[in-house]
Parts: sequence; structure tokens; C-alpha cells
Amino acid sequence: MKEFGRCLCLISVLVPLLWVIPPVPAGAADYQGGVSATVLKKTTLTGNGQKIIYPATDKAEVTAMLVDVAPGAETGWHSHTIPVYAYVVAGNLDVELEGGQSLTYHPGDVIIEVHNALHNGKNRGPEKVRLVVFYTGIEGVPNVIKPDQPKPALTTGENLR
Repeated sequence: MKEFGRCLCLISVLVPLLWVIPPVPAGAADYQGGVSATVLKKTTLTGNGQKIIYPATDKAEVTAMLVDVAPGAETGWHSHTIPVYAYVVAGNLDVELEGGQSLTYHPGDVIIEVHNALHNGKNRGPEKVRLVVFYTGIEGVPNVIKPDQPKPALTTGENLR
């Protein structure tokens, strides 16, 4: 009974604190006041369910790009041998994957792109699709591989786990 009394006492002290202490958005505790941080997406898988694999290299290179896809336009079939991430700023993007699977992304969506799998992005809507894209690649290795291009040969110390 004494344990129950202690628990009740602790609860009566902690519960009111939940009303006084504001919730801290994910990651905001890492910054000073006035900064908020919100996790948009956290995953270990690509859009089609593949495990994310980072390249093992001593020549890591990050490329950040703004990509616009005009109404009616498409990216063309391509693949990536490295992890690629994107944020949809505007428009709706349909992505076809080899094998027939299709994914659709809307403004505010985070895209964890497939790798080592052919895919084609299409803008079927009336407005431009705008993406902010981050390629986490290897210096000297193309970020985008077209089907008629051979996949790049990685040098010693550079491999995809």
C-alpha cells in the first residue's frame, strides 16, 4: 500500500507539469530558443520498400538541386546507384517503377528514392512540379544513370554495402 501511495504522489506531481511544460518538437532541444525542428520523415526504406544502402567511400559528395518538371513532362527512365532524397515543393509527381508499381507524391511529401531500380517521374498535372533533391553520392560517379549507360565501375574502397 505504501508503494501505491508513493506512485499516487509522484503522479500528482508529474501530471500537472505536463500542462506547464510545452511539448518540444523532435530535434528542437538541439538548438537554442526560437528554433523549432520537425521530423518530416524518418525511415530505413526507400519508396518501394528497399533497404537504404549508403556508399562506403572516402570521396563522399553531396549534391543539392532544385528540379522543375513542366506540366506534361517526365524525367525519362533512369536509376541511381546512390541514395537520393527529395522534398516536393509544388505540384504532384507520379513515379512509375520497373515492374509496374506506381507512387504519387504531393506538395510537402518527402521522397526516399529507389536505387538500382529504373523509374520515371511524370507531371500529369497543370502546374510545374518543383523538387528539392539531395544526392548523397561519390565524387566522380554520376548521380543519375540512364538505361543505355553502363553502371559506373566503383574503385577500391567504394562500394555499396
